[in-house]
Amino acid sequence: MKKIILVLLVPMFVGCATATQVATTVGVSAGYITEEQKQAMDKTAVKAEKAARPVSETEEYYIGRGVAATILTKYSLYRNQTVTAYVNYVGNTVVLGSPRPYTYGGYHFAVLDTDEMNAFACPGGTIFVTRGMLKMVRTEDELASVLSHEVGHVAQKHGLQAISNARWTEVVTTLAMETAKTYTAAEMASLVDLFQGTVDDVFKTLVVNGYGREQELQADGLAIGCMKACGYDGRQFVSLLDRLEQTSKQASGGIFATHPDLAERIQAAKGPGTAAARPPAPEERIVRFKKTAISW
Repeated sequence: MKKIILVLLVPMFVGCATATQVATTVGVSAGYITEEQKQAMDKTAVKAEKAARPVSETEEYYIGRGVAATILTKYSLYRNQTVTAYVNYVGNTVVLGSPRPYTYGGYHFAVLDTDEMNAFACPGGTIFVTRGMLKMVRTEDELASVLSHEVGHVAQKHGLQAISNARWTEVVTTLAMETAKTYTAAEMASLVDLFQGTVDDVFKTLVVNGYGREQELQADGLAIGCMKACGYDGRQFVSLLDRLEQTSKQASGGIFATHPDLAERIQAAKGPGTAAARPPAPEERIVRFKKTAISW
């Protein structure tokens, strides 16, 4: 796994602390500090600047690739081109209604070959939905609600919030050490371990612990907004949550182990915007759903 992380995450980061460098150059010219003191101050400024900054979109993309690779060590892909193409069609439709329709690497949707009911949103836009969850949905609108919810997590960068602040500070500080430097084998191994830890932080939140109450409610609200913007019926998000709540009384694991109380989410989703009636789904939408769903 470390080799995968190394390949996915090494192409990264350059930065500078221009203001400090200008000031120290003036200081040397005026005789206030020595050249050695200037170099030390410049290096400290670069480290401090990088340690304080958030994750960039490029970094988010590579971290997300690492998380996706880790998920695929636990689950297998469902290699059905028709189903995958359809899920991507619906997913990339609802993305257009998202507050973040574009990411560094774009949105990509894939199906995991497991009966477990779940869906995962990796940082940067790779989104997985399981066959178990696909079997739970009854309409394209319900599928849109699942994918919109995951797009909401990406839009709000919820996955990145799982990364330990101390770990990220260590990552960027290490990377700030002389950008032109050639790392030794030991230093590169340490850097890969840091990235692996960053990926593990996100993976554990997605697959083991789940998001917190506020993050789930926020993603639900964004999902309903995405659906409305793209012509889907937000009421069907509520109908899916209702059915999941009933199923949770007999099932365990998967989404039921990693998501907070469904009753609260259902109540929150039943807002005025959701209750508004919409025209019936177009016949074309109904036909393509039924045609594809037989392969789930």
